Amino acid sequence: MPTDGEADRILQLEEEVQQLKEAVVSHAVVDQAIGVVVVLGRVSPDQGWTVLREVSQHTNVKLRDIAGTIVAWGRTGVLPPGIRAELEKALDRFSRPPSAVPRAPGRNSC
Repeated sequence: MPTDGEADRILQLEEEVQQLKEAVVSHAVVDQAIGVVVVLGRVSPDQGWTVLREVSQHTNVKLRDIAGTIVAWGRTGVLPPGIRAELEKALDRFSRPPSAVPRAPGRNSC
């Protein structure tokens, strides 16, 4: 039977493992969102990362949540107006041709 100190350490390690699992999932979603921004926004991967950060900062939404929304946009074609506006602004800063944020592939709605 573990001592109190050992039990506390086990609990601490279990929490750390859970946090690491969540970080791996978040990282994968962020990478996917960068890919969506790169393809649809015609920017480099580094610029895609910066775009995600700027959208997150200007909407006050966590980066991983912005990433999840953008990945979903790639599947559904639906992007909330506030995020769409900030995404357009961020992409415009990278001298892309002046146009609206492109629609997600194969979708007609915004």
